[in-house]
Amino acid sequence: MSPKLTPKGAATRQRIVEGAAAQIREHGVAVTTLDDVRARTGTSKSQLFHYFPDGKDELLLAVARFEADQVIEVQQPQLGELTSWAAWERWRDTVVSHYDSRGRHCPLNVLISQLGRATPGAQAVVTELLRRWQDEIEAGIRHLQRAGEVGPGVDPGRTAAALLAGIQGGVVVMLSTGRIDHLEAALDVGIGNLRASGNRH
Repeated sequence: MSPKLTPKGAATRQRIVEGAAAQIREHGVAVTTLDDVRARTGTSKSQLFHYFPDGKDELLLAVARFEADQVIEVQQPQLGELTSWAAWERWRDTVVSHYDSRGRHCPLNVLISQLGRATPGAQAVVTELLRRWQDEIEAGIRHLQRAGEVGPGVDPGRTAAALLAGIQGGVVVMLSTGRIDHLEAALDVGIGNLRASGNRH
């Protein structure tokens, strides 16, 4: 673990993490070296190892945590407020707009396709991200279920998992083809099925 940091030290560490994240987004985790990060962030070797004594694996873990937080943060406050169908549509538009604008540099791509395979620690961060994301979607489904807007036969956990898997699949297709319509379809069909379940009761 890194030593307890002063505000200035914490800012320096954060600058290194964000610089490493940008380098990995642009060039990939396999070819990114500590020297690349040092050059990009203007830090010395001794500085880098002061903040990340275990070297690249520790830095990758910090980058994974940063990117995981970014994935959730860009969806807020909409993701945490899925309490009406209008709110779900706002969240849907936020997700589509974000991934359409970020393209291959999106944090989700970096986490799932690169960092998640890099170290066991980074893999655990990805797992935790998906749990947090699914929990937020599930909470929204449960809220609408209590309000009678979603049918009682819907399993909130499995439905949230399916919607999340659809989002990830849509992002992968977008990264491969440049087309956003698969991501839009995953969200629209998933939300549409939820609405229809309520109309049947």
